[in-house]
Amino acid sequence: MKDQTAAQTWHVDVEGFGLDLPIVPINPEFAISLMMVIDLGVRFGAHVGERLAAKIAPMKPDIIVGPATLGIPVAIEVTRALGLDHYVVLQKSPKLHLADALVQTLTSITSKGEQRILLDRAAIPLIAGKRVVVVDDVVASGSSLKGALDLVRQAGGNLVGAGVILTEAQDWRETLGPDADSLVSLAHIPQFAPGAEGRWQPIPGT
Repeated sequence: MKDQTAAQTWHVDVEGFGLDLPIVPINPEFAISLMMVIDLGVRFGAHVGERLAAKIAPMKPDIIVGPATLGIPVAIEVTRALGLDHYVVLQKSPKLHLADALVQTLTSITSKGEQRILLDRAAIPLIAGKRVVVVDDVVASGSSLKGALDLVRQAGGNLVGAGVILTEAQDWRETLGPDADSLVSLAHIPQFAPGAEGRWQPIPGT
């Protein structure tokens, strides 16, 4: 088999903002197109914040929640575009002030091993009894987003929906279950398998 690691990109139109995402091998038989939202500049951040906010506004959220790390800029921009002020970050690092945090364990397609997300108990009053929307950059397997949704519910939040910039493949639908019906997104990307002449090709159905 020819080397599949040669530079290759996948073009995606994020509601009028075109991106050429690098295709990154996870193993010799499987690859994804990688979006690092923190590297795409403030114009992209403002664009996705406004477009996601337009889809989230009918949910009438009181607060936006975003998991670290790549969900943070999405949460900030959506919060700004909605005209809200406060947002809540779900942390991954066990910082000193999170010793007594609420915790959910999760796995991610782009990270090795089991991870945890943590909610500072001081932020619970921002969530408990409030209409909450969780936002992130990409949903693929759905396990990271499901962990965030479960943590919001654990904190007493009234979860009214979720939003992502990109959906990837279809596994997230089964993982999220009924919550998949309230997910909004701006664009979709497939996953990839080796194809002819050393090129990655989209996996049918993804």
